[in-house]
Amino acid sequence: MRKFQQSLTRLYLRFSGFSYTNMARLFMRLFVGVMFMQFGIRHLVHYNELSSSFPAILGMSPVTTLTIMICIELICSLLIMVGFLTRIATIPPIISMIASELYLLHNPDSFPTASWAIDSPLPGYLPIMFIGIFLFILLAGPGKISVDYFISLFIISRQKLDEKEELEEV
Repeated sequence: MRKFQQSLTRLYLRFSGFSYTNMARLFMRLFVGVMFMQFGIRHLVHYNELSSSFPAILGMSPVTTLTIMICIELICSLLIMVGFLTRIATIPPIISMIASELYLLHNPDSFPTASWAIDSPLPGYLPIMFIGIFLFILLAGPGKISVDYFISLFIISRQKLDEKEELEEV
């Protein structure tokens, strides 16, 4: 019985006291990368149908807007998933999701029901959700399980610097 209590205590401390921040950052990067990439793949597959009906944002033609969105969705998703130029790669998706949200809010005629309403079946909440996740990645950084971290280690070792001093809290 005593051994069971010790095992249970150790298990409890392992789950409540340990922080797996690098694994959590990896999961978040992979999750948002896959979720965002699916939109890019879907847009690419249906390019011909979407090129005439895609919204023209910021004064660009529908074809230009669609092409830019596909590039952002595919390229930035890949960069975020592998953790290369992670913080920089979150900026274009944030901007595109802000533009998407503004379009959804300011073009109610495009949709039969308000996309921001609670009972709406339309995905009006998706841009806000993506903005939040990308902002988290921008603030938290890629973590130790990323290409960015390994490049940082390489640069630090080449310059013969101390890892603890240069990489404060990764």
